[in-house]
Amino acid sequence: MSNTSTSQALLTLLGAKVGNLARDARIELGDVVISVERSQLKDLFQILRHDTQLAFDFFVSVTAVDWMDQRSERFELVYHLMSSAHLYRLRVKVCLPEEKPEIESAVALWPGADFMERECWDMYGIVFKGHPDLRRILMYEEFVGHPLRKDYPLQGKQPRIPLRAPEVQNTARDMLRPTLVQINRRAGAGSSPAGGASNSR
Repeated sequence: MSNTSTSQALLTLLGAKVGNLARDARIELGDVVISVERSQLKDLFQILRHDTQLAFDFFVSVTAVDWMDQRSERFELVYHLMSSAHLYRLRVKVCLPEEKPEIESAVALWPGADFMERECWDMYGIVFKGHPDLRRILMYEEFVGHPLRKDYPLQGKQPRIPLRAPEVQNTARDMLRPTLVQINRRAGAGSSPAGGASNSR
């Protein structure tokens, strides 16, 4: 089955399975794309994961888009899912407001979402409720703000923090090294025979 026919078959199947949950469903750049209200996302994910005709068992990725000043809801989460049994590929989009951008975590259904949700939190400030360990993954804990937001100041200064561990002295100058072997030295130069190591310091 070709990619086009596979996507068309998935679009038809989704219409029967989750048509009441999807705000919009279409084929875009060869893949099926579903838009859903955030209040419906958890129910949609349950069906996508557990329905045997869908069986989306592979959480490919989740990322965010900052539509600052271009849409009424600033953030858009984009999930990429795949069914290894049926070779279906699916994008799920959900919009979040600028104030309290929160959504249910998908880690309980797809453990592979763990680090990706942490990255979305770190870079965009999206809160994934129910995540087992939602903390920064790229920036350090004391970092202020979320650097992929469009209003993050390009020349913003971060607070100074103490070193995690004391600095270690470079000990290279204290190392004792044996005298290098010299090749083809002239005889009578006051040194050991050619090819031998000198004991002089």
